[in-house]
Order: sequence, then structure tokens, then C-alpha cells
Amino acid sequence: MQIFNDLTRKKEEFKTIEPGKVKMYACGPTVYNFFHIGNARCFVVFDMFRRYLQYRGYDVTFVQNFTDVDDKMIKKANEEGVTVADIADRYIAEYFTDAKGLGIHPADIHPRATENIGQIIGLVSKLVKGGHAYATEGGDVYFRTRSFAKYGCLSHMPIEDLESGARIAVGEIKEDPLDFALWKAAKPGEPAWQSPWGMGRPGWHIECSAMVGRYLGKTIDLHCGGVDLTFPHHENEIAQSEAANGCVFSNYWMHNGFINVDNQKMSKSLNNFFTVRDVAAVYGYPAIRFFLLSSHYRKPINYSAEVIEAAKNSIERIQNCADSLAFYLKDAPDGSDEIPTEVIGSLEAHKQNFIDRMDDDFNTADAVSELFEIVRELNSYLATSPTKQAAKRAGDIFLELGNLLGFIGETAADRELADKVEALIAERAEAKAAKNFARADEIRAEIAEMGVTLQDTKNGTRWKKN
Repeated sequence: MQIFNDLTRKKEEFKTIEPGKVKMYACGPTVYNFFHIGNARCFVVFDMFRRYLQYRGYDVTFVQNFTDVDDKMIKKANEEGVTVADIADRYIAEYFTDAKGLGIHPADIHPRATENIGQIIGLVSKLVKGGHAYATEGGDVYFRTRSFAKYGCLSHMPIEDLESGARIAVGEIKEDPLDFALWKAAKPGEPAWQSPWGMGRPGWHIECSAMVGRYLGKTIDLHCGGVDLTFPHHENEIAQSEAANGCVFSNYWMHNGFINVDNQKMSKSLNNFFTVRDVAAVYGYPAIRFFLLSSHYRKPINYSAEVIEAAKNSIERIQNCADSLAFYLKDAPDGSDEIPTEVIGSLEAHKQNFIDRMDDDFNTADAVSELFEIVRELNSYLATSPTKQAAKRAGDIFLELGNLLGFIGETAADRELADKVEALIAERAEAKAAKNFARADEIRAEIAEMGVTLQDTKNGTRWKKN
């Protein structure tokens, strides 16, 4: 496998610290609101990374944090008259609702910053003791940036350029404008914890370093996040982690590109800011996932009504193929699993092309194109009325790759709905056979209320979700 490493700015062979195992960390959300489609790209892309690494045989330990104490969270809690913990609990639950809809598998560990205060204080104390950090009289603790000679190694900017953009905010007392907060002294009405420097709370950057160290170790294989986190967040993670531990923090760094909206940067001021929840209400979650994976993860992509509508049509093509396969297998004739050489050979060639594309820096754009070739050929093959065994063998290639990308996975809710609909279809068939057409019509209406459309064909009744 070759991946583009932002640390070296070149494509490299992926070599793990321990053969066959991957230690992977991705920065999660600050939980004060529903997450937007820009956040979603990060979450979906790195879910895809993890899925594919597992598909290629790696044992992946994946950690994604929740920042559950932050200025924005404190502000929202004060506005609503609730605690910061209340805000965190609410929007962590909302995160999992949207993540499930997008087909994002839960991380192995979802730590919260507030669950790791002891580890954070320990790491800050280590930096202070080593001369890499200092406490002010007011109880703030800052990282002494110039004490880390490699500062700027990820953003590839000389320290002089970084210095020109550095500022000291009102109320800050720093030795150098480049220094950044590790620990913030408590302010009235804010959550705070006891520390060697008085009551306070962690800075943003330090929490990720502490959680990586606790759950994955001092050096990890892969650290992921949005390109907007490259500087200062990830740069600061490297500085504080390597200054404290004296070893490489992460061997590979991968960042996904921005999302623009109608060719403009997404922002609240431009009123072009869309949450996943809002977009899913119109187009469905699967369309969003397809949109986010239909371009290479490092490239910027443009969101528009036309683009997401096209994604909705594309994912329906894939899901219709899955439905057609399932419907065909229900009543297909038994027999040999032999498939014409040209058919199976072409399907397997497209599968290998899919793997080759994904092995080349997770190129989902070209991998999706291979999947559509498989869809086209599978649909044509099913039209030749193959045996159940042969159709299943051909269909398994499609299902394997479609499920890998998260395009056709079935949830427990899907299975529950399917069981109910199939039972009602069977009851409707019995009612029609008994010439109880009134009951048959009632059942059809009942199924329609479930958001399902029936299609009566010469081979039986098919159904699909609206």
C-alpha cells in the first residue's frame, strides 16, 4: 500500500510499527452542535481508511476523541442555562445518530477530554519539568515553542513565517507570541479541575496528545484529521508529544481536503453552512456518503444541490443492484455455480482494479468507477437467468466491495423493516388468493405508510424504500 504522508509530502509505502497492526487516531468533533458536511468528510473518509485497512488484513485499533470542554461549549451552556456536561451528552448522542446514518462504524475507543484530566495534567507537568513549558502567575501554562527545534515540520513553514502571524491575545502573558496554551486558569462559571497550577482546564491541543499516549502509546502509525487542523493543532500535537517523550509521535499524517459550497468556502457568514442532519432530511444519508467518497480524499470538493442530487441517483443505482440481486436469489433455479469465463474473469479483473486503486493512497474516486463497472456487468448477467449458485458467486464480488465502501450495508433497522414488509406481502398474497381484495388493499396502504413502495411483477412482488 502507498499513502501520501503529509509529514514528508510524498507518497510512501505503508509500513507499520508492529507487522499486521495499525494504531490509528483521528481528531473527533467538539460537541456543541450537530456536525456539518465539512466535518462529515473527515469522519467518513477515515471510517473508509479503517475499513480498508481491515479488509487488507490489518488489526486496527482506532481512537477518535470527543472534545467535551471548550469555549464554544461553555458559551452555549451559559446561553441555555445548563451544564457543559449536558451539552456534551446531548451532542455526542446526536453525533452517533448522524454517524450511524452515514455508515460510520464506532471507533474502538471514543475518549472524552474530561475523562483524561489526570493524563493531561501528567503530560503538562512533564513538559514543565523538562523546560518545554512554563506556568504564569495567573495559573496558565504555555508550551515554550522555540524549545522544540522541529517546530513547523508538518506545516512545512519556517519558524520566521509562523512568528509573523503569531499574536498575544488580551489577557495572555507569554514569553513569546508563538507559545500556546497547555492549561488555562479557571474563570468564574467555567468547569475547572485542581492542578499543580491551581484550578483550571486543559487547552485544546494537549488533550489529543494525552489521549493518544494513554490509549495507543508514545508512537502511533497513523494520525488523521481535516486539512484545517494541520496548523496549529497537529503541529502543536507533534511539538508537545515529542518534546515530552523524546520519540516520533506519528509515522504518517493524513489530511482530507476542504468542502466548498457552490464554489465558495463554507461559512456561517455566507449562510452556506449545512449540517448533515439537514442534508440527510432531503437527500438521505447514503447520498452524502457517496458524495464524500466519490472524489479523492485529498482534493477539495464542491457541494451543490446538483452534485448531491447526482450522488443520490448514483447510490440508488448501487442499491437497486443489491435489491435486484436479493430478489433474484429468492427464486433462482438451483444448479451449478459455473459462470462463463468471460463474465467471472471480467468481474474479478474489476475487483483487482478496485484493490489496486485503493492501495494507491485510498483512491476512492477510481475505485467507485470500478464498482459501477461491476454493477453494469452484474445486472447484465442476472438478465441471462443464471443458477442461484452462479448468481450468488457473481453477486458476492459486488456485495464485498459495495459493503466495504459502506454503500449497501444493512442495519438492524433495515432488517426489522424487511421482516415486517415481507410478512405483510405474504399476508397480502393470501388475501388476494382468497379474493379478499379489500384486505389486500388495506395491507398495501399499511406498507405505504411505512415508506415502502410495492411493485407487482410476473415473478412476484418486489418492494423498495422510498
